[in-house]
Amino acid sequence: MKNNKTNRRDFIAKTTIAATGLSLGLNTISANENHTPGASDKIRVGFIGVGNRGTQLLRLFMAQPDCEVAALCDLYEPYMLRDYSKVDKRYTEGALGKGGQIPKMGEKFPNNVTRYNDYRKLLEDKTIDAVCIATPDHWHAIQTIDAIKAGKDVYVEKPLTATIHEGRSMVNAQIAGKRVVAVGLNRRGNQVYQKLAGIMHSGKLGKLTVGRAAHINNMFPNGIGKLSPESPPKDFNWDMWLGPRPFIPYKYNIAPYTFRWWSDYSSQMGNWGVHYMDVIRWMMGEMAPVAISAHGGKYVLDDDSTIPDTLQVTFEFASGSMIMFSDYEASSGSMVPFGEIEIRGTKGTVLAHEGAYKIVPSTRGQFQTWDKLIEPEEYENVNRALDDGSSAESTSALIRNFLDCIRSRETPLCSLEEGHRSTSFAHLANIALATKTRLLWDAEKEKFTNSVDANNLLHYEYRKPWKLG
Repeated sequence: MKNNKTNRRDFIAKTTIAATGLSLGLNTISANENHTPGASDKIRVGFIGVGNRGTQLLRLFMAQPDCEVAALCDLYEPYMLRDYSKVDKRYTEGALGKGGQIPKMGEKFPNNVTRYNDYRKLLEDKTIDAVCIATPDHWHAIQTIDAIKAGKDVYVEKPLTATIHEGRSMVNAQIAGKRVVAVGLNRRGNQVYQKLAGIMHSGKLGKLTVGRAAHINNMFPNGIGKLSPESPPKDFNWDMWLGPRPFIPYKYNIAPYTFRWWSDYSSQMGNWGVHYMDVIRWMMGEMAPVAISAHGGKYVLDDDSTIPDTLQVTFEFASGSMIMFSDYEASSGSMVPFGEIEIRGTKGTVLAHEGAYKIVPSTRGQFQTWDKLIEPEEYENVNRALDDGSSAESTSALIRNFLDCIRSRETPLCSLEEGHRSTSFAHLANIALATKTRLLWDAEKEKFTNSVDANNLLHYEYRKPWKLG
């Protein structure tokens, strides 16, 4: 227990420094023999994956005055060409188009932008300083490691990985390659959460016992539907999209967007849960759980998806606290009375989202005589720009920080290690549900101590010729 307290204290100190924007010149990342932009140079960025989220990131990078879009890469030709008129009408006129997941594109670039349909060709361009990776989850590890080996700094979207083994491999590659790697867990760049982190780590709320969040999205009754295998659009490279995963015939409810509901490629625990687990563990000063239990399944939706529509996960920590996450895809409503997360302490409760937080003092229970132990507090970022729900302001702050770190060689607000630890929560939850076991986790060795079956799910065998590095 002594070692755990020491690790937790160190973790809180480091995250408090990052949250308040202070820099002590520590954790710098050495520039290797590759070109590092000078103060007056524009940073040339290549974009790998420019679909829904990739387009959002592309535009946020373009808004930075010192960023130059050098190259675009996508395996779907209309995305690579930025030509909405060429997108298959089954995408634009179907649920994806109506839901806004098919990007409008049509950006005007002030410079000549090279186009690629294979990310490996983009990485060969020695004039590119950094890459932004916004491909499906099962591609992140391979592409990030390849980019590091090519001497590029990397901004990679969440969830960071498809397996825990991938995450550790990425961290090891980053350390060896001495590159700047930032993870797009956008709440790390959020002003409200940065302010709140300092308060939480000060001990104001007393002993923290429970963190809670939920993703609720009523997809009743059809979910992602049931479809038969078909040929993909002629300009969609399906074999490349699958990459390291086993070959299966194409279905229109797998890609380009709905892979989030297929366990081979993602999960809603990874898609949404990682965001909430990241911010809660940051606020609570936790690195990794010691035990995980999960319950749920496909209770309602009769569709092709291979992830649960109802999920309840509990993470237990050596410090004597818990984080709980719920994923309900067949009902609606809110889990917490305000905001998106709730953290309970002995002296008060925090409720927060990216625009505001509230601290509510505890009320006395049985046999107690005190009135209140802390004063209530509310904070709202009144200057926050309204956005389309994609957390644009927070993500912009992460991107700005990433570009600054390319020059300074300092560690980004959300480092690869932090991104790996937060993404691991999703994998731990999914493995606990798959094995139907209360799993015990050794965070240092990154192994389960009570289940061989669970350890077998820490990685999978890639389809040839793909490999990590």
